[in-house]
This record gives sequence, C-alpha cells and structure tokens, in this order.
Amino acid sequence: MMEIYKTYDMAQHLEKIEKIEKGCWINLAAPTEEELNYLEHSLNILPNFLRDPLDEEEKPRIDVEDNQTLVIVDIPYVYEDEKNLKFETIPLGILIMDDFVITICNRELTLIDSFKNKKVKDFYTFKKTRFTLQLLFMIAKDFLRYLRHIDKKTDDLEKTLHKSMRNRELFKLLELEKSLVFFTTSLKSNDAVMEKLLRGKYIKLYEEDQDLLEDVLIENKQAIEMANIYSSILSSMMEAFSSVISNNLNMVMKFLTSVTIVMAIPTMIASFFGMNVPVPWQNNSYGFIYTLSISFAIALVTSMVLYKKGMF
Repeated sequence: MMEIYKTYDMAQHLEKIEKIEKGCWINLAAPTEEELNYLEHSLNILPNFLRDPLDEEEKPRIDVEDNQTLVIVDIPYVYEDEKNLKFETIPLGILIMDDFVITICNRELTLIDSFKNKKVKDFYTFKKTRFTLQLLFMIAKDFLRYLRHIDKKTDDLEKTLHKSMRNRELFKLLELEKSLVFFTTSLKSNDAVMEKLLRGKYIKLYEEDQDLLEDVLIENKQAIEMANIYSSILSSMMEAFSSVISNNLNMVMKFLTSVTIVMAIPTMIASFFGMNVPVPWQNNSYGFIYTLSISFAIALVTSMVLYKKGMF
C-alpha cells in the first residue's frame, strides 16, 4: 500500500494527495512489486534502497548514495498469536531525498498513525530532517510503552504463578524474556545509528533539530536501561520459580513416600497374620479387632514420628 501526504502551510495542515509532489511524504506499508517499480523508475531511486527495509532480517544502518540517504532502524511490532500478545521488532526504512521523504516497512504500523492523525507537534512533510528525528523519537517512545506493557504482563504472571505452578506460565515468561532480548538488541543498534546522525555527516542538522536529536538519544538510552533491568528481573524470577516448582515437586514426593510407608505397616501385619501357620489370637473371637488395633497404633506412631521429622 502506498500513501502520499503533504503539509501545505505552517499551520500543520496535513492532506492526503494522489500524486507525488515536491515536499511530500510517501508511506509504503507492505508495498506491492508494482508500487516499488513505479517509485524506482519515476523518482530514480536505487532498487536496494526500496527493498532492503522489507527484509525482516535487515539490521539498523545508514547508507548514502547519489544524494539518497537510507536510514534503517528497528521498531517494536506487537501481534496476537494463539490469544497471547507477542513482542518483536521489524525494520523501518526512512529514505531521505532532495524533495521527498519515504517510509518503508513490510507491515502497517500504528506508529505512522500518530503523524496521519496530526498528533505530532510541529510536523511538516517538507522538513525532512525534523520529520526523521520525530519518527525516531516516536519509535523510542513506542519501545518505552511496550516495555511497560511487558513489565505489567510479568507482574500478572507472577501473581498467577504464586497460585498455580504450571509450565504454561513459565513458557509465557520465557516468551517475554525473548521479547526483551529482541528489544535490547534493536535498541542498541538504533542507538548506534542515532550516534552517527548526531555527527551531522549523513543528514543536515539544523540548530533547532539538535535538541530534538539529543532528546531522541536520551529516550532511546532510557529504553535500553529499562529493557536491561526488566530482562534481569525476568531472568531472576524464572530461576526463582523454577527452584520453587522443583522444591514443590520434592515436597510432593516426600509426602507420597511417607504415605507409602504408613500404608505399608497394616499391609505387612495383615500379611504376617495371613500366613498358614499358628498365630496369636487365631482362636480368639476378638483376634481380628486386636490385630486391626495394633496395625493402626503402629501406623499412628509411625505417622507422628514422620510428622516430627517434617515428612508430612
């Protein structure tokens, strides 16, 4: 899908247009091959600059060639799988040309909606550097928002694990830990890209944009720190709950062993009196009651001894 937007005045009036104009913003979300070919030939864009960001394995980087600057960063992507939310990262390409800015991604993103719905202050499509920095700032804030969401899900799973020690909750914690690894790796790669932009070598930095880029770096570093903290907490939590589950299993096995010992006493005594040899009270009308009483008495004493030793 290809969408074209343009602000026509300083009043931040954003309009969706049909044709490409100077100073517009072209948004490509899961574009077709026809759309890519059209842009490639009509705007003389390098083919790999349009297609590289569509590769999910592409790493954050900056490429400059023929007055075309491609900035690739990772952005958070959340989707539902079997009624569970999964957090991953996918590449977003920001192609900066003399007269246009093109955003390229292989999925539709809610991040872009903030610009479409005019929720970003001082957003103008013709201010290419500022638009790029605003995108990076929104990406960093998205990472922070999803990190807080992961932390909340971790707290919910912790409460569940206190009540029920099931593998399903541990698997969910493992998924969250994997998501935090993705986030941390992507944030560090994005940080390297932003540090390069700060030098002013790849895109022209204006005085009013310098503070914005510094804010972006601060937000991104905060997200890295949060991801590291949450990852450390999650790892410790998983180790703790694994130990608790193992300890609970040992307690269950200890209890079952004690029950087996106690239950074996009446069985053993009954076996002795069931032998085909003369036994006490064989001719006594109360012999069965005596035998039963002795069995229960010994079992009770054994149970008390085991209880004091912490076996029950």
